[in-house]
Amino acid sequence: MDWIAGIQSAIDYIEDNLTGELDYDKIASCAYSSSFHFQRVFGILCGCTLGEYIRNRRLSLAGSELASSDEKVIDIALKYGYDSPESFGRAFTRFHGITPSQAKKDGAKLKSFSRLSVKLILDGGSIMNYRIEKKDAFDVIVKKRYYSTDFEVSKKQIPAFWDDCRKDGTIGELCRYMKNDNVFGDSIVGICFENMEKDKQFPYAIGTAYSVGDVKEGYNIETIPSHTWAIFECTGAMPNALQDLMHKIYTEFFPVSEYKPCGAFDIEVYPDGDIKSPQYKCEIWIAVEKK
Repeated sequence: MDWIAGIQSAIDYIEDNLTGELDYDKIASCAYSSSFHFQRVFGILCGCTLGEYIRNRRLSLAGSELASSDEKVIDIALKYGYDSPESFGRAFTRFHGITPSQAKKDGAKLKSFSRLSVKLILDGGSIMNYRIEKKDAFDVIVKKRYYSTDFEVSKKQIPAFWDDCRKDGTIGELCRYMKNDNVFGDSIVGICFENMEKDKQFPYAIGTAYSVGDVKEGYNIETIPSHTWAIFECTGAMPNALQDLMHKIYTEFFPVSEYKPCGAFDIEVYPDGDIKSPQYKCEIWIAVEKK
């Protein structure tokens, strides 16, 4: 099953179960994917996290029901998964801009969040510079942290991790291991270890290629196994250019390519330079396999 069909199958399951308990692992299984990889690709393709989509759909339907029926606020709150009228009221007000009680009045202005329908749309095509390379196993030296597979949380925490590494000297320490002839040259990398979920967490690491040298406390040597990689060139200011390219990769490249992501690793390769410059160049490495 390709990602377009897989995401749509998962959305159909979500919509059929919005008033029940939704387990992220079960949702991901509809796309034959791990929970981590599904949530990541869902965000890339759909522009919002899985949690945001579910919450917004429930609040949208709750508003419609309050405005068109005599149902009590507490009953609507429980129907859409809220433990109390208070928690429902706070979420409802943030979304709609009015309270649930105000939504029951004639002329109340509500917001609608429509059901997603994922389609492959050809609108002219984009040029993506990429190459397919088979790499033997190689070592990286990294500082690693674990993050929630709930991407509403991790999408904020990972940029903070990069900021911490710039401030505490981690980036400078990693630069000691750079060599022009290693797999990443003079680049710092961010690595998503996608198939290593542990207690609803995944490891994300900042590092560089490693060949020899002492290893200080707080750093790890990790071996990246032999893989075939789809390597894409990215030009533009970070992080927008990277996010735009990831969206194109999953909506334009993979649906028509003979390759698919194998759910192993994604690596962001950042050479030295001004990451806010429109001319900044970096790379995205995605471990792939033949369809």
